Amino acid sequence: MIMNKEKLNILVTGANGYIGMRLIPKLVESGHKVYCAVRNPERLSLNPDLLKKVKIITIDFLNIQKNNSIPKEIDVVYYLIHSMSSKIEGFSKMEIDCANNFNYLIKSTYTRQIIFLSGIVNNKNLSKHLESRKNVERILRKNQIKLTVLRAGIIVGSGSASFEIIRDLCEKLPIMITPKWVKTKSQPIAIRNVIEFLTGVLLHPKCIGKAFDIGGLSVLTYKEMLYGYAKNRGLKKLIITLPIMTPRLSSYWLYFVTSTSYPLAVNLVKSMKSEVLVKGDKLHEILNVKLYTYDQAIKMAFIKIEQNSVISSWKDSLISGLIINELKHYIQVPKFGILQDKKVEKNIHPEKTLESLWKIGGDTGWYYANFLWKIRGYLDQLSGGVGLRRGRTHNNKIFTGDSLDFWRVLLADKKNMRLLLFAEMKLPGEAWLEFKIVKDTIFQTATFRPKGLWGRIYWYVLSPFHYFIFRGMLRNLSVKKSPLPNGYKF
Repeated sequence: MIMNKEKLNILVTGANGYIGMRLIPKLVESGHKVYCAVRNPERLSLNPDLLKKVKIITIDFLNIQKNNSIPKEIDVVYYLIHSMSSKIEGFSKMEIDCANNFNYLIKSTYTRQIIFLSGIVNNKNLSKHLESRKNVERILRKNQIKLTVLRAGIIVGSGSASFEIIRDLCEKLPIMITPKWVKTKSQPIAIRNVIEFLTGVLLHPKCIGKAFDIGGLSVLTYKEMLYGYAKNRGLKKLIITLPIMTPRLSSYWLYFVTSTSYPLAVNLVKSMKSEVLVKGDKLHEILNVKLYTYDQAIKMAFIKIEQNSVISSWKDSLISGLIINELKHYIQVPKFGILQDKKVEKNIHPEKTLESLWKIGGDTGWYYANFLWKIRGYLDQLSGGVGLRRGRTHNNKIFTGDSLDFWRVLLADKKNMRLLLFAEMKLPGEAWLEFKIVKDTIFQTATFRPKGLWGRIYWYVLSPFHYFIFRGMLRNLSVKKSPLPNGYKF
């Protein structure tokens, strides 16, 4: 619900994040001119029609350049930059640096309001994550620009980190041995309500310069949330709480059972010790927003999942994997000091084969010896990698920057029929997997740049498996042209 009827120039930072991807369409629908601030424009996976209606600004707020600038005519900025999952330690400094750099760039604009989505910070003993959010708020207040802060707890929606973790736990484990933090109370909020609040406070006279806690109608412990999900999905569940589980053991438990990365698991466990309950002014009354219960939020999430219309997922962010630089650092496949496996399949139907290729991974699998891919995923997870747990966000759509099982999509160019993946599994080197369709032929190239002797040993030990797996995969995903009946000629 956007109360302000004025057509505004709005900048969304963190535009390709989970919240940004859901906020942008609502702002565009309301007739506002939207500027999307991203580090890599290729990773802004909006649908083509929507992409034509926004303006993209390339800025890395961790490393601003002399030529970086924000248009002076900006009226409102959404500050959605978040670094919690990127590393176990040091994310607080990253968040502070981002906020200071943002202040430097924004001071030369005509901005009237900054809207910051933060976390609920009412507990006396805050985790490092929540303390970091509080520090960012303090920095943003140093601006002369009026700041509106929305402090949320657990966000429940298709693709949100919290929802996907709860989903993994309940779907995979009929019996759970849980740590004592499952007794901590929280006030989960539906993603739909979060977006309504973010749009509702837009230059709202009663919200300018103020901070609000936002939450849903339900106050639940994490244990009750797990049981609530299981009941909603018709799953039988037994949860046994053990007080002896240390934070480290809890983090490993989350990491191995769910699709979360280890750094995110550690930071989540530390945050889960603190209650996150709403206090203060009731923003939903000011904005006339209808709040949803936890059960309603789950039902709405599954409507999106079942319709295959999940807009964004936390798993597609770079922080869900092992890539430490921007995608541009990996997109050039090396030509020297490498080992390669090349396969070719001819006489294919290019369009149908492309559709088949665009469904690879996730529930579809890898078209050949899926049990071996699963074993490789389990081994990767045991060694600290991402494994196959992330799957993919969409069944038949791929965007540059997406996670795809234990790969990262470096390039998804459907027009030129090319898909380039980079391995985020634990390897003694770096690996790329490329597919390219030219006329009636598909080329598949696996490239490996070994790191030292162990890298080369690794490649040659697995070469026999590569021969059969890569050949079988290419053959099965290819759609052959129908042979002409005998006697027919062109």
